[in-house]
Amino acid sequence: MSGETEQSVLDARLVPAALTVWSVTAAGIVFGSTVSWILAAVSAALGACLVVVARRRGYAAWVLVVLVACVFGTAFSVLTAWRMSEAEAHPLTRAAESGGWVSVQVTPIEDPRLMASSMGPAQVYFRASVRSTTVGNQRFDVGGSVTIRAPSDLWPKTLPGQVLTVRGKVSAPRRSDLTLAVITTEGGPIAVGDTPWYQRWAGAVRSRFAAVCAAALPADQAGLLPGLVVGDTSALSPVVKDNFTAAGLSHLTAVSGANISILLGAVLLLVRAASLDPRIGAALAVVTLVAFVIIARPSPSVLRAAVMGTIGLLSLVTGRRKQALPALGCAVIVLVTMMPELAVDWGFVLSTTATGALVILAPVWVDGLRRRGWPRWLAEATAVSVAAFVVTAPVVAAMAGTLSVVAIVANLLVAPVVGVLTVLGALVALLALISAPAATLAAHTVRPPMWWLLSVSERAAAVPGANLTVPSGVLGAVFVVGVLLVAMLLVWNRISRWVIGTLVLGVALALAFQHLFSGGRIAPGWVFVMCDVGQGDGLVLSTGDGRVVVIDVGPDPTSMDRCLNMLGVNDIALVVISHFHADHIGGLEAVLAGRSVSAVGVGPMLLPESGFRDVESAAGSKGVPLIGLRSGSEFTLGSVRLNVLGPTLAVPRDRDDAAESANDQSLVLMAHTSAGRILLTGDSESAGEASILRAGIDVRADILKLPHHGSRTTSEAFLGAVHPRLTLVSVGVGNTFGHPNPTVLGELESLGGAVARTDRDGTVAVYGNGDGSMSVVSVPRGNIFG
Repeated sequence: MSGETEQSVLDARLVPAALTVWSVTAAGIVFGSTVSWILAAVSAALGACLVVVARRRGYAAWVLVVLVACVFGTAFSVLTAWRMSEAEAHPLTRAAESGGWVSVQVTPIEDPRLMASSMGPAQVYFRASVRSTTVGNQRFDVGGSVTIRAPSDLWPKTLPGQVLTVRGKVSAPRRSDLTLAVITTEGGPIAVGDTPWYQRWAGAVRSRFAAVCAAALPADQAGLLPGLVVGDTSALSPVVKDNFTAAGLSHLTAVSGANISILLGAVLLLVRAASLDPRIGAALAVVTLVAFVIIARPSPSVLRAAVMGTIGLLSLVTGRRKQALPALGCAVIVLVTMMPELAVDWGFVLSTTATGALVILAPVWVDGLRRRGWPRWLAEATAVSVAAFVVTAPVVAAMAGTLSVVAIVANLLVAPVVGVLTVLGALVALLALISAPAATLAAHTVRPPMWWLLSVSERAAAVPGANLTVPSGVLGAVFVVGVLLVAMLLVWNRISRWVIGTLVLGVALALAFQHLFSGGRIAPGWVFVMCDVGQGDGLVLSTGDGRVVVIDVGPDPTSMDRCLNMLGVNDIALVVISHFHADHIGGLEAVLAGRSVSAVGVGPMLLPESGFRDVESAAGSKGVPLIGLRSGSEFTLGSVRLNVLGPTLAVPRDRDDAAESANDQSLVLMAHTSAGRILLTGDSESAGEASILRAGIDVRADILKLPHHGSRTTSEAFLGAVHPRLTLVSVGVGNTFGHPNPTVLGELESLGGAVARTDRDGTVAVYGNGDGSMSVVSVPRGNIFG
């Protein structure tokens, strides 16, 4: 009996010390060395006071716990102050204050990741450890961490561990996380050294595994499985990624503690089944862990996941919760000591809180559900999913300003297949090193569980309001904590449980009925729809014969796709890309997927080159032809007649001039519809507008899609020439560009027409009334705060 009581009491003596280490390290990194010295003095003074009190009144247990925390706080404050003083005096930090160019010799700690930009060509970025720095003519053999940014089309395939020499412009980092500087280069590395043998081996595993997946699985599955197994998200579809985020499953698309727990658990089960010596089992587990960390890349996030996953597994296998919490505290101290940047890393917060929920809350809730007659497997799955959600939801709210209301159900539904996929995927990766045909054959076994995983994520993400918007920061965390407390109080009472269950069932049935029979939230008969795609353009014209014309596809892979799903669009007569900036082409792959598309139309200027290649690649992969559209062209699709009015400016030959005039080379279309004349302007600016007016082109329209999201670059003369009755502005909430410009809005108001904006009105649909008039309906944004 005493043993059971001892096991039921958590040993939390190391928790204050771990939290103190974490807090003082984070404070020093964010606020600098001066704050760290102040914290060191405060911790030392408090510790001294405790010693004086303890000598007079005795060393009580709580005094010793707080005293240990003060000792750790003093030591880590001094350590952080020393580290920050070095960082503040580093040559790269000083160089970043004034800008300029530097040469650095670095070793990447992760694979380059793609970063799309709406203002220019796509870039890759990665974190790297500094080996030496050359500022001007002076060389410094100093360490540190930097972020490298480079054009994606000019950067070669590099691996972690290689020694690279890079020259670029240095700037200060946006976040305080011990990154000394951001170095932006205009090309590839100047020199590339050899790769360590173990990283070459890891690269071979990753590349062969990805090749096997591509050969054996559909595209979505082939992109997801390497991410789920070894953290390789290079081929992950943006649509799948967004679905997983909305469904609360994003932890599955990257290396997490769950991966480690599942793999090590599988090894231990095999050892037990084979009746091997426990020491052999421990050795195999260590080898598996080291190999996995190398393959997944030994970055701070992977090492953190390895430690947390090991702790979580030991807690579940041994059932010793009393020892699990001290192990978690020790892990936090060791990880922050080795990688202090983790103290300000959101992933570290999520991983630590989730592991804490696993070792503290989940066992208690499992026991409670078991006492109510639940089967063990269901009790454990439910307790783990709910506990992880409860502790991480406030963190996600603070970090991203979102709350997934489908996360618990989605995680419960996919729980049975995640372990199977992780183990089978690891076996396929291992086979890929030995025999590609055998690995390809084995990869077919993951198709059914992968189909289930993708289906759950897609259905969960499609639930209206699946991902609610809440304030970010502390306010969002407090709000979510309040919501969770109210929910837990209601669930605690038997009567309220029945009421909540009835309400949830009713809402689910209502949503299902709406999904099956309503055909979307916009009534049929619309002529023109401006989709709410954020800071970008996504427009749809109905041709009256069941097809549509899509003009631009938004900045991200999912917004436009969801809008077309809401409209029930399956047949697209033409996709028009006004120009090749990312906020107009980002969703093309998703728009083309699963729909009949006759052609993709592009303008005369094919810059930015990377944008054109993305469009060409997406269209080619779906077998959709590209057609060129030029000023003066006219064509009819169903009931819609389209005139291409611009661009009328000559295409620049110089690359720099072309980049500067990319917006003015936007396609400008006039659509003749039952709701009147609709002028579609892309991101055309004052020079492009003036050119069209000088050409004597009639731009009068009933409806104007305001150029460039309402930028000040739209001239008063152009607005006066168009004189629209309705102006539509496709613009993102809280955008940093100040769109739409108040002066432009004032000019529109003086013309007497109405204005609808996606940042305030959401998706906007226009209907023709048959008598030359029009009606406008909007679908408000899904923000619970309005």
